[in-house]
Amino acid sequence: MPSTSLLINGETYQVDVNPEMPLLWVLRDTLGLTGTKFSCGEGLCGACTVHLDGATVRSCVTPVSAAASKAITTIEGLSPEGDHPLQRAWDSEKVPQCGYCQPGQIMAAAALLFTNPHPNDAEINDAMAGVLCRCGTYQRIKKAIQVAANGGGS
Repeated sequence: MPSTSLLINGETYQVDVNPEMPLLWVLRDTLGLTGTKFSCGEGLCGACTVHLDGATVRSCVTPVSAAASKAITTIEGLSPEGDHPLQRAWDSEKVPQCGYCQPGQIMAAAALLFTNPHPNDAEINDAMAGVLCRCGTYQRIKKAIQVAANGGGS
């Protein structure tokens, strides 16, 4: 196997994996970064969302070769202490029920707030449409994003 260098959460890793292996499996199985979740395996649900150079991607369908030259951010890298404004807002608004989609939801919301610090409801709905929540906490998700955008969530 060829060796691939990956920059994940500010740290460089060398992995010896098939270049076509999905990034999700490198993160979870090779590197032990299990915050990113597997769900559909087809890039449809968004649970496996990570950032490549700040843009959201579905890691279950992104080959590791496509990530090799980019900065990868996972939920673990969003805030080492778990105190990112979105994470605090998620807690204050009691968003999670089962919690399975939450890493993907938070990563999608973080990308939105990075490019649009004060989104309106339609912009939030549009940005979050690709990340499914089986528990249906969409209203709380929207509220948490609004709280974080307004500097709250403490």
